[in-house]
This record gives sequence, structure tokens and C-alpha cells, in this order.
Amino acid sequence: MTGALVMAMPGNEQFADLLCARIEGDPGRLEHRQFPDGETYLRIRSEIGDRDVVLVCSLDKPDAKMLPLLFAADTLRELGARSIGLVAPYLAYMRQDVRFQPGEAVTSRTFAATLSRHLDWLVTVDPHLHRYQALDEVYRIPSRVVHAAPLMAHWIRQNVVRPIIIGPDRESEQWVSQVAAAAGAPFLVCDKERSGDRSVRIAIPHAKALVDHQPVLVDDIASSGRTLAVAARQLVDRGHRPPDCAVVHPLFADDAMQLLHSLVRRIVSTNTIGHVTNGVDMSGPVADAVKTFLLPRA
Repeated sequence: MTGALVMAMPGNEQFADLLCARIEGDPGRLEHRQFPDGETYLRIRSEIGDRDVVLVCSLDKPDAKMLPLLFAADTLRELGARSIGLVAPYLAYMRQDVRFQPGEAVTSRTFAATLSRHLDWLVTVDPHLHRYQALDEVYRIPSRVVHAAPLMAHWIRQNVVRPIIIGPDRESEQWVSQVAAAAGAPFLVCDKERSGDRSVRIAIPHAKALVDHQPVLVDDIASSGRTLAVAARQLVDRGHRPPDCAVVHPLFADDAMQLLHSLVRRIVSTNTIGHVTNGVDMSGPVADAVKTFLLPRA
């Protein structure tokens, strides 16, 4: 047993319960509400003492979640917590990793610096590391990255007959190749050109394997859904089977689900963000990562 207190920020109760059971911790109690003027009321309702505390907060819609998370971390520190770690299955603000236009905020650095000042460690699942090679380039606290590829590949092996794995762009090739190797399937990657938040062009290579295999589009983040939708439409227009979609982080903003449902056979995602498409549970490998930061209870 770790003796850790596992505390779910609002909306993260299901993942926190799974994690708590796997690390043999104790569930924490937290009260949270909004005052009429929009300010946050937060109260820790568990005895803290000299305990390790694991905050669970997936950081989709991060602007609304960030302040309550910081309030919780600081309050736990004041109440005597031995250590305070964050399990953020989805870690936001990783995509703005460079100044693309003059005057733009490099928000990934500001976000990381803020979290690093309030926490002792971080565990997350497949952050969007593009120009950064590792989280410690921007986070000043110890971190562990959990990879979804093995469990994603397991789902594909169990649920798709003769799959071919398709990645959305050249940047995804290393990750897509890992999923394909673990699933025992061929793979290919597309060429992608994005010209705005919702405008994207995809070129899918012609491949003989597409003729007699079930296409599986895989992506780390699905937000607008445009990348997956454009790729799916190309496959169908060429006479191939409607693809399956496998996504690590199911943001699915606005009308993304409606857009995809008319083009794909089915959608599966991991539970890094709670969503109706969740079919791959990441709490096991996340728990293994969390245990590396916790001291056993005497």
C-alpha cells in the first residue's frame, strides 16, 4: 500500500477511482463550487497530515480548471502534505511550442512554469511533444510520460480484422509504427497541410494493402476532427471501407463527433478525457508511473 491520498478535481472522479484502487491509496474529499461572481470556493475535507497527495485533473478545457487546481495544490501544501503530485492524463498547452507569428505567446512555457511552481511531480499520457524532445525541457519538476500505443494496439488486435494503421501526418510516423508493430499490422502515413484551425488538406498514399485491409486512422489528439474526417472521406471516395478511428485524447470540440459519425465505422479513445468513445483504460500504466513517486507506507 502506498498510503497516498488520491484527490479528484471536479469531473475526474472516474479516473481517480480507478487510479486509487490500483495504487491502493485512499480517496480524498474536496468541496468545490462557484460564487455568484464567478470566483472559486474550494475546501479540502480530508485529513492531510504528512501524506503524499495525488491530484487527478485531466487538463482539457484548461483555462477553467487551472485556478482551482492551483488553489488545491497550495491548500494541500499549507495543510502539511508531504508531497503533491499531479496526474494529468491529458496535458494541455503543449501545441503552442514556438512563436509562429511575431508577438505570439509561447503558452506551453508559461503553463509549464506555473504548474512547476505548485507541484512536486507530474504524470501524463502522450503529451504533444513535437519541437520539445522531452517534458523536462519545459517542466522543472520530475515527470513520467505514459504511452498509449501498447494498449491501443491491444484494442486493435482484439477488435479489428486485418487492420492497416494510418497516421495523419509525417510527424506521427514513429508513434504509428509502434502501434502497428504491436498490433502486427502494416501501416502508412499521410501528408498533411494545415491552413487554419479548421482547414486541413490530407494526401493518403496509394497502397495495395488498403484493398483487403480494414483502415484504422490513429491520432494522438482529436479536437476539431477535421484531420480524421478529411482522411476518412478520401478513403471512402476511393472505394475503401469506412475506417475505424482510434484516438488517444478525445477532445472532440463543437461538431466533431457529428462530422465523423457519418464517415467512419466506429471511434474508440482512451479515457484520458472522459467521453462516450472511451474504450481503452489507461489507469494501469498511469498507476505504475505514479508508484515511482510514492514512498510505501510504513
